[in-house]
Amino acid sequence: MAKIERALISVSDKTGIAEFAKELSNYSVEFLSTGGTANIIRESGLNVIEVSDYTGFPEMLDGRVKTLHPKIHGGLLGLRANNTHVKVMAEHGIKKIDMVVVNLYPFSGTISDPDATFEDAIENIDIGGPAMLRSAAKNFKSVTVITDPSDYGIVLNEMRENNGIVTEETNLKLAIKVFEKTSVYDNTIFNYLKDRINN
Repeated sequence: MAKIERALISVSDKTGIAEFAKELSNYSVEFLSTGGTANIIRESGLNVIEVSDYTGFPEMLDGRVKTLHPKIHGGLLGLRANNTHVKVMAEHGIKKIDMVVVNLYPFSGTISDPDATFEDAIENIDIGGPAMLRSAAKNFKSVTVITDPSDYGIVLNEMRENNGIVTEETNLKLAIKVFEKTSVYDNTIFNYLKDRINN
């Protein structure tokens, strides 16, 4: 089961995210975030730590590199019950991240726009988002991962019932949803690029 103490939130689809963050704050959850999502959380009157401040490494390359850092992925992948993992995390200042709320750059929406260029499509291939989702989903016993705003209510209801804890059963269901979504996302990119060659 996952006791939610720290959440990383970085979403393209910002539907309901301010309300969700406010509900999470009732459980003293610490927020990590980036860019526009961080601004929304901050404007909601909540404290938020920018990912770049947490990692000590600035966003770079026009935002292409933001969350690809050991302090992020170590916090997601570290096994809480493994003493070696816990020791290494402490040695490197890696804090556990108990929840990831991420939805991906709108690749399908971009390529469906007749005015979008090939370069526009390439820039909307999300790298950091799928990486975080997959890291969190792999460690579902300890990490709650949400990629669909429709799941906010399910998670909050469970937290209310369990004093801020999300069950392993729910986490597994959410993890399965992640791998379904990322497989569809990757297949869309694959087909788009393949069609460029075939045409």
